[in-house]
Amino acid sequence: MAVITYKCPNCGGELVFDPETQKYKCAYCLSEFTDMEAEKANAQARAAAAESQEEKSASDDGGGSAELYTCPNCGAEILTDGTTAATFCFYCHSPVVLSGRVLGKYLPQKILPFAIDRKQAVDRFLKDMKRKKFVPREFFSKAQIEKVSGVYFPYWVYGGAFDADYRAHGQKLRVWRVGDTEFTETSVFEIERGGRIELEGLAHNALQKEDRDLIESVQPYGLDQLQPFSMGYLSGFLAEKRDMEQEVFAGEIQQQREQMIRSELRSTAGTYTSVTGESLSVRPQEEEWSYVMLPVWTVTYRGKDNKIYYYAMNGQSGKVSGDLPIAGGKLLLVSAVCGLAVFLLALVGGYFL
Repeated sequence: MAVITYKCPNCGGELVFDPETQKYKCAYCLSEFTDMEAEKANAQARAAAAESQEEKSASDDGGGSAELYTCPNCGAEILTDGTTAATFCFYCHSPVVLSGRVLGKYLPQKILPFAIDRKQAVDRFLKDMKRKKFVPREFFSKAQIEKVSGVYFPYWVYGGAFDADYRAHGQKLRVWRVGDTEFTETSVFEIERGGRIELEGLAHNALQKEDRDLIESVQPYGLDQLQPFSMGYLSGFLAEKRDMEQEVFAGEIQQQREQMIRSELRSTAGTYTSVTGESLSVRPQEEEWSYVMLPVWTVTYRGKDNKIYYYAMNGQSGKVSGDLPIAGGKLLLVSAVCGLAVFLLALVGGYFL
């Protein structure tokens, strides 16, 4: 497995992408570089990695088997999962990009860079945990904080232009009284709406791993901020390669598309008491699928029940979602205190006399 690291052209240290400045920063000499400058400085390493991966990329089936890579800094061999695209060497902690995982058909068209850096992510995580009274302290201990990781997850994004026709029956009711008599007037309307609808940004996670539902829950993303993909953005972060093609969930995306188009056309038809007999015809004029990478801050925790709990944060907006463990001892103590308080109040009120 060929790998590349992004080196500082001034001192040779590792470059990592800094969400705060949106530039590449060297932790050793503190130099900063734009994407273009970092790519130019590391062009030779990228070309060598691409050449060594050319034949393998053509035959790569995207499977999930484990593979070895050799760290270019210390020479250590590290075992990776088959969908890992960027990681760290566990021995020298150098950020590396597994170039073969982001070449050929697995080359993303676009990427949404992290806008929240690690310090901000940790601060928000701790602030959120302080509000969770029954989460065990171990979940946000120092050891857990060290596990907070920035990960780029693979997504398919769908959009296009569609001609659509919408038809339905609308009813309006008017009720009034004259003396003791109530009258109801029912008016029936034929609703016909049509036009060209442009949709963009229907995103679907392209990873089969068990935590994918949690990652989906931190949407939406501001996809208007997507940038042309550059491997340099992966430096300093983890990244996953897709193992799902768009055909797997094309039907689900089509349903979302039709729901959005129906809602859009229905909203232009006015107000009715009820709408029945809806029908929709959609004719795609332009369709586009884009393979992109989106940023997520994650932390995992193995509970005393041996279950893996996940916590995720949108790396752009800060929206959080989590499957959090419960500290049984805390919950039992609070229940006992509440039960005792109820008993004492009842005793004072004379209920047990």
